[in-house]
Amino acid sequence: MAYLLAVDDERDIVELISRFAEHEGHRIDTADSGKEAVRLCSENDYDLIILDIMMPEMDGFTACKEIRKQKQTPVIMLSALGTEYDKLMGFELGIDDYVVKPFSPRELMARVKAVLARHTEGKPKQEIVIQGLRVDTRSHEVFVDGVKTELTAKEYPLLVFTRCT
Repeated sequence: MAYLLAVDDERDIVELISRFAEHEGHRIDTADSGKEAVRLCSENDYDLIILDIMMPEMDGFTACKEIRKQKQTPVIMLSALGTEYDKLMGFELGIDDYVVKPFSPRELMARVKAVLARHTEGKPKQEIVIQGLRVDTRSHEVFVDGVKTELTAKEYPLLVFTRCT
C-alpha cells in the first residue's frame, strides 16, 4: 500500500499508529522527534507523514517547514493542541489534515486513506501486480505468492523492464 512515517514522542502513540497502519497493509517507520523526522525524510520517500506538534528537539511545525523545503509529502498533524490558532498554523504550512488527540485510530486510518487518494490521483502506480507476482516500485521489494523474494541489483530492473512493462 503506502510507505508512512509516524512521528510522536509518546511511544504508545506511535506503536498504536504502527499496528493500525500495518493492519491496513502499510509499511511504516517511526520517529520520536521532529529532528529525527527531518533526517528520515531526507533519506526516504514517504507517501504520507503523521506528525505530532509538541516534541523535544524540534516541534512538528518546525519539522514540517524543514521537510517542505525538500519534499511535498502529504502531512497529517496529530496533536493535543486543538485550538483554532494551532490548526490554522498547520494549514498555513501546507498540511493536508489535522487530528486532535485523543483520536480514534480507525478514523486516523480513514483520513490517511483519503489523503493518499487525493495525492495519488493521476500518478503512476507504486505497485505492479501480475498473477502471483507483486512488485513494490517504491521500496523495490518483490513478492511471489506473498513471499518476499530477494533479487540482485541487476535482476530487479530486468524484472521490472521485462515482466512489468
